[in-house]
Amino acid sequence: MSVFDYLSSSWPELLQPTVQHIWLVSIAVGCAIVAGVPPGILINRHEWLAGPLLGLATIVLTLPSIALFGLMIPFFSRFGQGIGAVPAITAVFLYSLLPIVRNTWLALHNVEAGIKEAGTGIGMTSWQRLRLVELPLAVPVILAGVRTAVVMNIGVMTIAAVIGAGGLGSLILRAIGQSSMMKLLVGAVLVSVLAIVADLILQWLQRALTPKGVQKI
Repeated sequence: MSVFDYLSSSWPELLQPTVQHIWLVSIAVGCAIVAGVPPGILINRHEWLAGPLLGLATIVLTLPSIALFGLMIPFFSRFGQGIGAVPAITAVFLYSLLPIVRNTWLALHNVEAGIKEAGTGIGMTSWQRLRLVELPLAVPVILAGVRTAVVMNIGVMTIAAVIGAGGLGSLILRAIGQSSMMKLLVGAVLVSVLAIVADLILQWLQRALTPKGVQKI
């Protein structure tokens, strides 16, 4: 059986873990955006926080993914969620924080001083300037961090299958258990294609949300 024949006959079986994989990564990275942008803003206003916060996020990112998933099990077991989606989403959420927090801070930090002064000069408060001037200019760099987090964690989420989270990792685990190179190849290719498609969509979104004045620079 060729890869094409397998895809044609098994697409319902492949669709469910693919959708589940997208859902798991989307929830984790979505929560990381909500939780990661405010610390980036805070670091920009209080530079002394950059070292501790970014250092902590870096330590989390350097932990082996299988170890971090394992650490989630005893913690969430206290709440009856030791295996499944909850520990997987939490681990990927933690992995997503560093690129989002760091890019938010760098984007705001690199807004030209003259632009900030112009906002202040027309009577904006610091929060109005942040909302109306600095954040719109920072959006492209922030989304670049989101792109990094999404592409990286589409791969990481496959490992979450070992703790019962499902997704495309479950397909790969079954292929290994059955010694099926066909299923293993299809699972690996689906993960790669998913990462490429997600990156292209976020790249388009990044361009669409970039202020036209910035695009011309």
